[in-house]
Amino acid sequence: MNAETISSVPVALTIAGSDSGGGAGIQADLRTFAFHCVHGTSAITCVTAQNTLGVARVDAMPVEAVVAQIQAVVEDIGVQAAKTGMLLNQEIISAVAQQVEALQIDNLVVDPVMVSRTGAQLIDDNAVKTLRENLIPKAAIVTPNRYEAQILSGLQINSLDDMGKAAQTIHENLGAKAVLVKGGGMQGNLRGVDVWFDGEKLEILTTRLVESKNTHGTGCTLSAAIAANLAMGNDLWPAVQQAKEYVTTALSYALDIGKGQGPVGHFFSLLQN
Repeated sequence: MNAETISSVPVALTIAGSDSGGGAGIQADLRTFAFHCVHGTSAITCVTAQNTLGVARVDAMPVEAVVAQIQAVVEDIGVQAAKTGMLLNQEIISAVAQQVEALQIDNLVVDPVMVSRTGAQLIDDNAVKTLRENLIPKAAIVTPNRYEAQILSGLQINSLDDMGKAAQTIHENLGAKAVLVKGGGMQGNLRGVDVWFDGEKLEILTTRLVESKNTHGTGCTLSAAIAANLAMGNDLWPAVQQAKEYVTTALSYALDIGKGQGPVGHFFSLLQN
């Protein structure tokens, strides 16, 4: 393979935390990029000690180190799309937003990691405020779960109609080009149903329901798959549709490892019997 061929490979950047258990964070993102034949690059925001049972420790990277990683990648290699995951604190969020603007990073997918699927808040209120005001307005798409969408919209979400109203409110108030409210934390027949709004059309995104306890990293994987599809040149709505299908299939091949919640099977084509 010659240099010209190598340089034509789409490149995506993940700005997120490291998951020592390999189920989420940059590990999930890089596997997702690789599956889509997109070269994955990374800027690590924090290092976690975690496994399938939970998170034991989180250490933030120095802001200067996060900035240096982003600049090193973009200024030399260039990226066609980027995604953010766990940014951890106000200082890192602010610095990432500044770099997105300064380096003119397009096709930004913001996974606003601030509340777990069970409703536990993961970052403080100042960080949430900075995420809302500085980073989300720069996003091509923001992908909140139920509880994150409640915070971003100020609305309670208990129904499909609520999800739609939240998506519209977030779009109107925060400036992202599109919003995907994820239904993984919903109950009953709404579990796994997502709602899309881009200022013009409201779409309900459904796929087959996969029953599995091994769902670790689904949010990271979805946002990474959207970024990968954008890096490949796909339009935003088709990128979301294809990413949703990828995550659903990966869930069908989830890995039953560890004593708790295992990850999805990112390389499911290698796991098929």
